[in-house]
Amino acid sequence: MKTEVATPGVLERIAREVGSWSFTLKLGLLLMTIIIFMAVFAPWVAPFDPELQDFDVILMPPDLTHLFGTDNLGRDIFSRVIYGARLDLSAGFLMTFVPMVYGVPIGAYAGYRGGWVDMVVGSVTNMAIAFPFLVMIIVVVAVIGPGINAIFISVFLLGWTMYARLARAEMMVERTKDYMLAARVLGYPTRIIVLRHGVPNTVASSVVFSMSDFTLNILLLSGLSFIGLGIQPPTPEWGAMIADGKEFILQAWWICTMPGLAIVLTGTALSLIGDGLARRLGSRHGSAG
Repeated sequence: MKTEVATPGVLERIAREVGSWSFTLKLGLLLMTIIIFMAVFAPWVAPFDPELQDFDVILMPPDLTHLFGTDNLGRDIFSRVIYGARLDLSAGFLMTFVPMVYGVPIGAYAGYRGGWVDMVVGSVTNMAIAFPFLVMIIVVVAVIGPGINAIFISVFLLGWTMYARLARAEMMVERTKDYMLAARVLGYPTRIIVLRHGVPNTVASSVVFSMSDFTLNILLLSGLSFIGLGIQPPTPEWGAMIADGKEFILQAWWICTMPGLAIVLTGTALSLIGDGLARRLGSRHGSAG
């Protein structure tokens, strides 16, 4: 009997929660779900092997057989865009949320402790933000060598600083509130106060920022691949595909346009999610206050 009563209640709460989401959040999640679905099931969605070269259909415009046309090697652009989504989304996810995992606790701890810890973390984040991020990434990749692993290493070394800065600023406000003072008076260890009580109340801004950061990381990967420092041919990647088609832009516009539209659509979906989350988390914070 208890299970029968509890289950509808949970479903009703979920339905009310989803129903309260803004239109932008729902639209962004819908677009992102479609993109992720096509990327995950690329072997079944893509009509051709993304690396298959068919010299009988070189530079064919979009038609019913090749929805996005073909490139200068006869490869199907639609299939390559879908397979490129697998690489760009997975790489963008790691480049966004791995630095967030350790950047937020570092910033929160520095903001809570203050003193020399806060001074060191603040100085590091300020120096990292003062220099152009893309230039620093290019320098690290140039030293390590082109490829996805070099990009991961460079982003993991530098990408956490913005999350630390956001968390630090939030924690400097949270540490003066009553629940934090009560936890300190009760004798809880600093790590418990920061991780269990502080971080859950300071992570909202980082979550919202992560959607924009996700988009920027996809653009970063595509840009590095475009200049030859990222993913190397013939692996399908959106930036590398644009680079392959730049010499044929006047006679075969679809080679550059289709992966470019994929980047724009993905960035739009992530921006809508970020805007929806900002409104949702902001309204919750306001109602809680």
